[in-house]
Amino acid sequence: MKASNASYGIMAGVVLLTSCSVFEPKAKRVALFDGKTLDGWTLITCEAEVDGGEILLKAGNGLVQTEKKYGDFILEFDWKALRDDKWDSGVYFRYDSIPQSRPWPRRYQVNLRRGMEGNLGDLQGAKSEGLVKDGRWNRFKLTVCGSKTSLEINGKPAWEADGLGEPAIGYIGLQAEVPGGGQYRFRNIYLTELD
Repeated sequence: MKASNASYGIMAGVVLLTSCSVFEPKAKRVALFDGKTLDGWTLITCEAEVDGGEILLKAGNGLVQTEKKYGDFILEFDWKALRDDKWDSGVYFRYDSIPQSRPWPRRYQVNLRRGMEGNLGDLQGAKSEGLVKDGRWNRFKLTVCGSKTSLEINGKPAWEADGLGEPAIGYIGLQAEVPGGGQYRFRNIYLTELD
């Protein structure tokens, strides 16, 4: 009986080690932005351009959206708000459509709004504080796997949360909220798909 319990424990450990819950990459880390063009992205009701190797959100309320959908992944990106105060933007993920009455999806959004940077409002406990550098480049690393997600800000753990729902696969979008939240820059955007 003891041997079978030990075997079960070993098997359970192997299952965990090979499951998505430990965030095993199934593909290499790839650049979603080549620093030269917006190839692989679609502009939806906004203006954006490549400027100095960075995506500059110039005008409008909308999204710079990936052409491809993703399910489980690690998304890494640098961002900087260009406004001195009251900046507002975000990064959406795992959405498959935008309601006709809205410029952005209903969820899920990693907020880049001043005072709420890194927060994911739809999930309990997905809040951060004191990890963002105002007026400077910030590095976010978002891990999404099944119903779970976590965020690192500037190399430090911000939060871990559970409760993502449907859809299980969707687009990634950089939110342009330029009239109300000002211009933003994004660079070094990388994605690793998870198994």
